[in-house]
This record gives sequence, structure tokens and C-alpha cells, in this order.
Amino acid sequence: MMNSFESVFQSNFKRGAYPFYSHLRNTDPVFAAWEDGGQTTWIVSGYDDVLELLKTQSFIKNQSKVFSDSDQHNDLPLEARVFQHMMLDVDPPDHTRLRKLVQPYFNPKRIQELSPRIEAVADQLIDQMKVKQGPVDLIDEFAFPLPIIVISELLGVPVEDREKFRRWSNTIVSASDNMNADFQGDVREFIEYLTLLFKDKKESPKEDLISNLILHEEEGEQLTEDELYSMIVLLIIAGHETTVNLIGNGIYALFEHPDQLEKLRKDHTLIETAIEESLRFYSPVDFSTARWSADDMDFKGKRIRRGDMVLASISSANRDERKFVGAQTFDVARKPNPHMAFGYGIHFCLGAPLARLEGKIAVEKLLSAFPTMTFAGNYDESNWRDMFLLRGLKELPVHLNG
Repeated sequence: MMNSFESVFQSNFKRGAYPFYSHLRNTDPVFAAWEDGGQTTWIVSGYDDVLELLKTQSFIKNQSKVFSDSDQHNDLPLEARVFQHMMLDVDPPDHTRLRKLVQPYFNPKRIQELSPRIEAVADQLIDQMKVKQGPVDLIDEFAFPLPIIVISELLGVPVEDREKFRRWSNTIVSASDNMNADFQGDVREFIEYLTLLFKDKKESPKEDLISNLILHEEEGEQLTEDELYSMIVLLIIAGHETTVNLIGNGIYALFEHPDQLEKLRKDHTLIETAIEESLRFYSPVDFSTARWSADDMDFKGKRIRRGDMVLASISSANRDERKFVGAQTFDVARKPNPHMAFGYGIHFCLGAPLARLEGKIAVEKLLSAFPTMTFAGNYDESNWRDMFLLRGLKELPVHLNG
């Protein structure tokens, strides 16, 4: 049994993660995972504990409020500043203001209006797969391009640049605290790309989200330049990474559980609950982004010191036997299903309605087009991406026609 924090950085960690999470929940649900320079990093693994962590204001996102020596000066290069203004990493009132500016573009009614376009993109990708010979990588051919095309069109960035976004996104979400030269170079290239894009939008605005963010003022509030860069980087990455994982992980779970796949094939009305179960069973986000203790406190019997970093294990919470009957069982008809795959509280995922819609359309289109589709890989050698925060497959080989 892996019992040290170092294990989460090992390339094979994802394969054995769930027994590790179960071990933590049952033995040390608020786990002192790492100590460095007098500060502790904690992993919280139980459902109720994660819920309290995500909704309490005792843990904050902006570490500059905790560390007085945090380098937040404006003379930092933009590629460093862009990560200091992300909506994920700020607290109210800044978080409230930033979310208010983009929330209208992601409300359920507006997202539902995208349904015909998402269906058309899915149909086009399926038509392209139909002419391919041999096994097809469902990640490369479908799960990745579908959400990146949709978010690109929503934001107003050229769809033909999607492979660049993929590289930049992989670099950013795979980076550890040691941001090496490759990371810095890719982020710099991303920022240079956005600089030219913003210039074009200012000169020739279109009916897209970026143009509106640049030109629109909401009750006198607007994004600063740094916040604009941070927002678009976040939306491009979050707008497709988690949905790629939702689609890929969900199809993979269905292959792993052929009885559930057969049930879904026979009854497409279960697709919505199947999507929710996929989100619970193989959560696209393994860990929440960091929160920091603003003061010394007691939390679930542990002494948390000011400046300690606290991480919520979303994947562990979603498999907690105390909350979910048959938590280790994949059930496409599961109800109720109060998973926390999209987080909880004020940082609940802005793009949840879009991810759910894309996931529903993706699964429905795939099952209809390829009713005998089978897994073409080896379950014991499934290749999960080496990302600490997220859970997603590097590839998902399938035989489209059995």
C-alpha cells in the first residue's frame, strides 16, 4: 500500500489511486502529506470533510494574504503574473467580480442554445472516424477535438490553432511547483499568441466572449489586462481539459463494466445519469487546486497552521462508502448522485453546464453511430496521463465496429 505523498507523483499512481484513497479515508482522512520549511501540505479525503473544506472561508485561495513575502509586484513578467489573477486562485470580492463578468456566457439556458452546434461537431468527427481503418484512438479523434472546437468558437479563437492549445494546456496542467524552462517557454508563447489575438479583437470585435470581455463594462467593472490574460488562459484550459477527461473516462468506465454498457445501449434515457456516474466514478479532477490556512486552526482533529496548504481529494470523496451505497460500483442508473466532480461552493465549476451537455451529446452520438464499439487496449496497462490535479487517459484505443 502506498502511504507517502511522493506516490502521487509516480507515473503509475493513477492505476492504484483508489485503494490508496480508501486507505486514507479509513486511517487518516486529514493526512499530513508533506512538510517543507515548517509548512505542511494536507490531503483531505472523506466526503463530509471535503465538503466542509470547499465551503468554509477559513481556507483561502490567494496565498499572498498568508505569505507577506509573496512576490506579487507588477514588474514580474506577464507569464508569471497570469497565474496570480486566475479566478480559481482568488477570493471574494475579486472572485465575485470576475465570476460575474463571465457567468452570463455559461448559464444553462445559453449553453443549451449551443446544442445544435455541438451535435454538428460530433457528427463531423464521427464521419471522419468511420473511414479510418483498424483501431481508433478515441481521445485524439473525438474526446479532445469536440470540446476544444466548441470552446474555441465560444471564445472566438481560431479552431485551427487547437493543437497549439493542446500543447500549451498539457504543459500548464502537468507542471509541478518546479516551473522549468520548457514550462516558461510554452507559457510565454501562449501569452504572445493571446496578445496578438486581443489586438485583433480590439480592432475588429466579433460576437464572441473575448471581444465582449475586452469591450464590455458591467456596472463600471471590467477586467484588468492581467485578469483578461488569466481569464482566457483558464477558460481555454478548463473549457476543454475536464471535458476531454469526462468523455474519455466515461467511455472507459463503460468498457470496464459491460453490463452497464449494455444497459445504456438498450436505454439511452439513462445517458444523463450515466454522465453523472462517470463524473463520480472517474472524476476528471482528482484534486482541488490549493487552499491555504489563513490562521492556526483545528480541522477534523488536526492542528493546521497558518500558511499550510490543504488539498481536497475530489476522487476520494466521490468514492466514499459513507456517502454512496456501493461506492466502488459503477451504476449508470445511480440516483441520487451528489458527487463533487465540479467542486462545491463559490468555486463550483463555471463550465459545468457545458461539460455536461458535451458529455451527453458525445456518449449519445457514439453509442448510436457505433453500437458494437469495443475497447482495443489492455485494462492492466491503461495509460493515464501524469497529472497531479486531473485524471485523464493518454489514449483510448477502440474498435468502432466490434
